[in-house]
Amino acid sequence: MKYPVLLAALLAGTSFMANAQQAKPEDTEVWDPVPKVVTPAAKPGDAPSDAIILFDGTNLDQWVQNNDGSPAKWDVKDGILTVNKNYGNIETKKAFTNYQLHIEWREPVGLEGTGQGRGNSGVFLASIGKGDAGYELQVLDPYNNKTYVNGMAGSIYKQAIPLANPGRPNGEWQTYDVIWTAPTFNTDGSVKTKARVTVLFNGVLVENNFELWGPTLYIGKPEYKAHGAAPIKLQAHGDKSIPLSYRNIWVREL
Repeated sequence: MKYPVLLAALLAGTSFMANAQQAKPEDTEVWDPVPKVVTPAAKPGDAPSDAIILFDGTNLDQWVQNNDGSPAKWDVKDGILTVNKNYGNIETKKAFTNYQLHIEWREPVGLEGTGQGRGNSGVFLASIGKGDAGYELQVLDPYNNKTYVNGMAGSIYKQAIPLANPGRPNGEWQTYDVIWTAPTFNTDGSVKTKARVTVLFNGVLVENNFELWGPTLYIGKPEYKAHGAAPIKLQAHGDKSIPLSYRNIWVREL
């Protein structure tokens, strides 16, 4: 190393040491904004203090029929909400953008049939129209039920295969915990940021910050269309199996 280069290196080292000695721990401390206080639930799975309760077992006051906006007509009994296929899908009165969702569901004992015909439903993370328009997290009998893997329980239907299948047998309650980041759009309607979702199924990570291709389609390639905040929708699927049930549904806006 030549002397001028060596001298420059020594001076740089000396300057660094001097700056390090002048720095204080307080220089890297951040005090604002202070996170809001949220009281956690007493039991895992119960709603924290800032949650919006969508179904607590008593009524469907937070829900309407997707087809016409009339009061939701699914069956509520003994603290449980059961799909009523005679009335079609239901959705929340309130529209959401980004959120944390907790929802529990149970397939009935005695299901017959196979694949997509066994206890089919769905949680549409954003309902953007009538019928099955939106972004669907599949609900289906997950236990010893062979079907296409991008349509099994825990999948983002026809888009994302779940990373695992932690499904319990029929008659036992299953849990989805979801982090939903809604898509955003430019003023001309083009996509600014795509939707993303993380899903824990019975406490097991099955979708890890997956970037959606667009709204759910049964046939064809998904394509985004600009929309704003949207309700959460539950599907009354047209299969002939015994209807499944839901309970303990709450959401936290993010």
